[in-house]
Amino acid sequence: MSEERTEHVVVVGGGVIGMSVAWRAAAAGHRVQLVDAEPASGASYVAGGMLAPIAEAWPGEEELLELGSASLRQWPTFADELSRASGRPSGLRREGTLVVGVDSADRAELDNVADYLARLGRTVNRLSGRELRRLEPSLGPAVRGGLEVPGDLAVDNRVALLALRAAATAAGVEFVTANAKSVRPGVVELEESTMDCDVVVIAAGAHSGALHPALRDRIRPVKGEILRLRARTTALPPPSRTVRGPVRGRPVYLVPRDDGGLVLGATQYEVGFDTEVTVGGVRDLIADAEQLMPGLSEYQLVEAAAGLRPSTDDNLPVLGWLEPGVLAATGHHRGGFLLAPVTVEAVLALLRGEEPAAEIKAADPSRWGGQQ
Repeated sequence: MSEERTEHVVVVGGGVIGMSVAWRAAAAGHRVQLVDAEPASGASYVAGGMLAPIAEAWPGEEELLELGSASLRQWPTFADELSRASGRPSGLRREGTLVVGVDSADRAELDNVADYLARLGRTVNRLSGRELRRLEPSLGPAVRGGLEVPGDLAVDNRVALLALRAAATAAGVEFVTANAKSVRPGVVELEESTMDCDVVVIAAGAHSGALHPALRDRIRPVKGEILRLRARTTALPPPSRTVRGPVRGRPVYLVPRDDGGLVLGATQYEVGFDTEVTVGGVRDLIADAEQLMPGLSEYQLVEAAAGLRPSTDDNLPVLGWLEPGVLAATGHHRGGFLLAPVTVEAVLALLRGEEPAAEIKAADPSRWGGQQ
């Protein structure tokens, strides 16, 4: 790409990634249009908002861990900039994360993860069930041990989305309420018209695969169901930290909100673009969460929803040029909010004709072959 700054950028997709890119690109001086029929909807709207690369670390995904850790380091600054640009709270929560286990198999899994992280030079604190309950009294007696991960944070996704929309608007982003059908260099085809531009940024989440041949069969939807709860006056308050853990091998998380709310998730299904909430999914979420926090039975059930995580075979996002004039910023799986800061910096560097940070290389679409 030329080192001349691109003047007109069209971002396709209005979730956390698309709005973050649009806001920061406009603030950098580009003319920016964002195309989405329903901005701030989809997976970003129903996300848990965990910023947890350490708690989610897994052997064989070291590149993802490095990418997530780099982005987590940027989150406090990103949040401060977002608050200033929007005049609204960013939703960032700094209390940390607990990863807990119930039965012996779950606790053994956590011990293996802690050993793995220690080999990588990353420290977590191993705690007994009693120590965990001192930190979070709402945890139940079935919790026998776990890990404290103080560096992993969280963000209220809906608060952050409101701030991103406000920041993007203040920076001059034009929102185009439409669905994109396809993308090619300099052109975005809509349902009833086309848009011309210098560069297109594809940030359409699980729908990205339908927009460009290089993403076809590379991005797939992974369904996740969540419940939003709220503590009633008769119930114990929610934990102050994110609590997550395997329960009989199934992942479950509880992410607090400032209003006494709690986000409970998340199931994972490979069922295409189905976004209906199932009885079985709700049953499993509640049953598993009650093993960690029995007092949930006293909570109000506020909402049940499902979203589609944009996933790749190696769980890494797709960040880079698909061809001259077409950038990908998609495929973030569970990490859309976590990876927003590092994704934005990568896109801005590429728009300037520069190489992005070293940890971005693992996410470049050239890893599949065939891209320039």
